[in-house]
Amino acid sequence: MTQNKPLGKNIIISAAADGIGWSIANLSLDKGYNVYLSDINQKRIDEINEHPLINEKLFINNVDAKNPDSVEKYFSSLKEKITSIDALVNNVGIAGPTGPMESLAISDWRNTIDININSHFYFTKHSIPLLKNNKGGSIINISSTAGLFGFPLRTPYAASKWAVIGVTKSLAMELGEFNIRVNAICPGSVSGYRMQRVIEAKAKSKGVSEEELQKDYESMVSLKTFVSKEDIANMALFLLSNEAHKISGQVMTVDGNTERMN
Repeated sequence: MTQNKPLGKNIIISAAADGIGWSIANLSLDKGYNVYLSDINQKRIDEINEHPLINEKLFINNVDAKNPDSVEKYFSSLKEKITSIDALVNNVGIAGPTGPMESLAISDWRNTIDININSHFYFTKHSIPLLKNNKGGSIINISSTAGLFGFPLRTPYAASKWAVIGVTKSLAMELGEFNIRVNAICPGSVSGYRMQRVIEAKAKSKGVSEEELQKDYESMVSLKTFVSKEDIANMALFLLSNEAHKISGQVMTVDGNTERMN
């Protein structure tokens, strides 16, 4: 039996089985989108496959975002369901290694760049024709406040997040004539297990306690607090909304006003 094609707006979100991506996915479902997710966390994929909207409004595949063949295969399977999309959220990213540059392994540097920026290229390359078929839409690239400041001991991460902003601004100019808007979101320190791992690694590298380092992170922010993944999702859905139909090429920080990074 041929499966009916989902009706309504279509959004693709990469690395969306948990964290920021999953929060954006849930809010997108609330707004009526058909949500197409990818991730490499098979455990979470299996859990999401028990969701009440799975294969109706919510779809998920195991995709290795740093592997161009895996991404191409994913889009080939998507095109069996849909011929156009309204939005792409490039959410793939890792923290990368922590330490002075001279001590970094070349493989760790390459892996950070490959995942944090090359994956965005692969997903965007395949999404643009689907956005053009839609006669317009939005691309949101998840960067970081590390893409706005120097970030000692986190150079590969900062370099990749600065690159995301460069891609965003260039693509906004390139795709504007097709009514495709491109924006970047720069989260600050986001509460959760990923940030905790970053704090653990940097505390060890600097020889200080995790509690001391967390207080230091919080002191860098005017509001003296971390943000939540839901804060990022709210900004993403605003940028996808009609209210933001003239916003493109912008870098939107959701960080409580980061004053510095060290």
